[in-house]
Amino acid sequence: HEVFRLLRVREIPWLLIENVPFMLQLARGEALAVILSELESLGYRWAYRVVNSRAFGLPQRRLRVYLLAARDADPRSVLFADDAGPPPAAEPRRGLACGFYWTEGIRGLGWAEDGVPTLKGGSALGIPSPPAIVLPDGRVVTPDIRDAERLQGFAADWTLPALSAVRRGQRWKLVGNAVTVDVAAWIGQRLRAPGAPVVSAGPALEPGDPWPKAAWNVGEGRRAALASEWPVRMAARPLHTFLEYEPALLSAKATAGFLRRAAASSLRFPEGFLQTLRQHLAHMQRASS
Repeated sequence: HEVFRLLRVREIPWLLIENVPFMLQLARGEALAVILSELESLGYRWAYRVVNSRAFGLPQRRLRVYLLAARDADPRSVLFADDAGPPPAAEPRRGLACGFYWTEGIRGLGWAEDGVPTLKGGSALGIPSPPAIVLPDGRVVTPDIRDAERLQGFAADWTLPALSAVRRGQRWKLVGNAVTVDVAAWIGQRLRAPGAPVVSAGPALEPGDPWPKAAWNVGEGRRAALASEWPVRMAARPLHTFLEYEPALLSAKATAGFLRRAAASSLRFPEGFLQTLRQHLAHMQRASS
């Protein structure tokens, strides 16, 4: 509502909003419907697209929806001027690092092969929660904050100045709440140099239809867009070689807590994953005693 108030006070040529993909389902789609209807009533054309940070060569599976609205220009020339399509499905391979949420285990795992799941500002436990990583050598670790910054496209120690004002754990919150630098750069470059849309139109969207992963309305009605989450497809280094700073071993307490939740859940886990965690727990317990 504050955004809309500002738009009524002053005419702004471009508006960019970023949020989690759940925005598409929030209140059964009504939340996004309210936003788009308000933009249309203010005379804006709009387009939105779910984008995966992995498309930019970063080993972090991070999906975010980017909504771009314009008074006079065509937002499709920015968000839909590139589409590399998703990479071909690959068979699971050994020798890769895999990330997961150690704070979960009941309803989800966030398993990411050769990557980490979405870096978050916090967890359901209310604490900063870097994801855990199972390394090819069997160690279960959490990444250093400097590598977390790099996973978001920042330089290492980008959030270090924050320590003059906040607790150390807040650096994780800053990283988790940030927009991936490389995605923002792609949008900024396309704003400076728009291109012809390469994405085809999908079916028309009627009131009450579920929101697709990409759509637009440039004055001719709402339409789905046949866009992938991969506007580009940059080569990525394997996660275990991407990490440049010594990670911390996942503590015995954190490992035991995850294993308890996993035992109480009905989730299916990757082959050998729970055994690796049990071995890690035994190693940590031996080390502490």
